[in-house]
Amino acid sequence: MRITAALLERSGGHAQPYAQTQPLRLAELELDAPRRGELLIRIDAAGLCHSDLSVINGDRLRPMPMALGHEATGIVEALGSPDDPDFAVGDRVILAFLPACGTCARCLAGEPYMCGTGAAANGEGRLLNGGRRLHDGCDEVHHHLGISAFASHAVVDRRSAVKVEHDLPPEIAALFGCAVLTGAGAVFNSAAVREGETVLIYGLGGVGLSALLAARAIGARTLTAIDPSPEKRRIAEELGATALAPEGAADALSGLFPDGGPDVVVETVGRAAVLIAAYQAARRGGRIVTVGLPNPAERFDIPALSLAAEGKTLIGSYMGSAVPARDIPRYIELWKAGRMPVERLLTSVNALANINQLMDALANGQAIRQVVTP
Repeated sequence: MRITAALLERSGGHAQPYAQTQPLRLAELELDAPRRGELLIRIDAAGLCHSDLSVINGDRLRPMPMALGHEATGIVEALGSPDDPDFAVGDRVILAFLPACGTCARCLAGEPYMCGTGAAANGEGRLLNGGRRLHDGCDEVHHHLGISAFASHAVVDRRSAVKVEHDLPPEIAALFGCAVLTGAGAVFNSAAVREGETVLIYGLGGVGLSALLAARAIGARTLTAIDPSPEKRRIAEELGATALAPEGAADALSGLFPDGGPDVVVETVGRAAVLIAAYQAARRGGRIVTVGLPNPAERFDIPALSLAAEGKTLIGSYMGSAVPARDIPRYIELWKAGRMPVERLLTSVNALANINQLMDALANGQAIRQVVTP
């Protein structure tokens, strides 16, 4: 079938403003029918994330050409396996950006977010079953994180989909596929924050604010956030945090955490210098969780002695250490109960045709989560 998708033909080297240089082109592509174990999804809404931007600016090298987009919701329109026991035509699904094979050592150990088979497929721009379903004339087009959601339709592995109820507004449902899954998961799963602990968050994009929502839902005793954007700090304050600008934050932190620092620090910026600041900010014996994706050339440098002498724990968190089929419904229930107001992440809903202008806003720190609809 013929679909419309946002196609990136070259990673890196695109000057801003993207509204003028147009790194993403709306292209008419051919989409193959789903194979066994796959689903054809009509995309209803897709969120813009720094993981998309990092492919455009070259921080994350991926095979080209590639149809971008990985945070989305949609409706199942066709099954590659007519006897699929879990999905039916008409189901609403939220798409997760790492399909887990279910059979490797990490999957069998209950860590599907560490699935090497799924990570390899994502790195090669193919689906978990092998190959690609997108074509631009005679050329194959690579899938972004197994989804390619900036499009009217997508074919995905069934293991990328989580079935949810139809009562979720699409523009809210999409956010659970990455921002909430990653940010809230970093707090609930990776750091295992407990009620009464103190939490500091670096960065208030979609992931950082999701971490803030989760920490508030758990009952963090002191909740602090650092971000250069006054608007993002305002939202954090409305959600119960003490929000600080990076300049002078180090001095302010000493008065907020009399125990020498917070129990848990969550770093979502994706810069080595910020991760170093996050590590230094944690108290002795504290936990530092990093979810940001820096450029691979960046290096993290700390005194080796401090790990043992200060008893700190540094935790890497990919996809919020999540089991999507378990955690996405859990987070939706917290939203429905009013304990995690995910709608506060939503900056705007826009037409897919505006994708390059929206990437400018994302790159310039002017948006939390922008959603596009085909």
